[in-house]
Amino acid sequence: MPIPNMEEYIKILLIKAPPILFALTVHEWAHGLAAVRLGDLTPRMLGRVSLNPLVHLDLVGTAALFLTGMFGWAKPVPINPHNFKNPSRAMMFVALAGPLANLALAAVFSLAYKGIVAGGYMRAIDSSTVLWPVFFMLRISIIVNISLAVFNLIPIPPLDGSRVLAHFLPADKAAGYSKIEPYGFMILIALLYTGVIGRVVSPLVFYTVRLMVWGGM
Repeated sequence: MPIPNMEEYIKILLIKAPPILFALTVHEWAHGLAAVRLGDLTPRMLGRVSLNPLVHLDLVGTAALFLTGMFGWAKPVPINPHNFKNPSRAMMFVALAGPLANLALAAVFSLAYKGIVAGGYMRAIDSSTVLWPVFFMLRISIIVNISLAVFNLIPIPPLDGSRVLAHFLPADKAAGYSKIEPYGFMILIALLYTGVIGRVVSPLVFYTVRLMVWGGM
């Protein structure tokens, strides 16, 4: 039995693919670039300072982002903290680079979105025009990039937020905190399954999108 609106579903999936793949790629590229700039050449040697999506994508993490539109991940960029002069501070900056890159992208896309709205071009955009996929990708790009930034700033290892929090903890507390990393993925799955993360992340994403897109207009 055919799935209703299968053609529409595939069309939307194809339109969502470029923004999602680009957001994940830029996130990991920013991690690698930050690490190299701070003294660790490991990402460059492994070919991870690249905007080629194929070198960064994790199938499960990418599928999760496609399905939820909010939660997803790519393959972590290998980093050797021993190559940094100040490992704790450098790891914090490397961790922040990914979410900040996503927020920067969201800001750029939101400017384009506001430009279209302010310029009165909305009348020319509907589902029957060639401009609709472009406009839809623009909207998806804003939401996905903000979602990735917010989700990755959750302070649960191995998410980026855990590296930031670890930097501000006393050495003994940071060492104890790092011991939960092997269980971090299971903790995240449990929090996702119970809806805890959704109740935290969704409002933050909503208000950040609202601020970027409608703030100051």
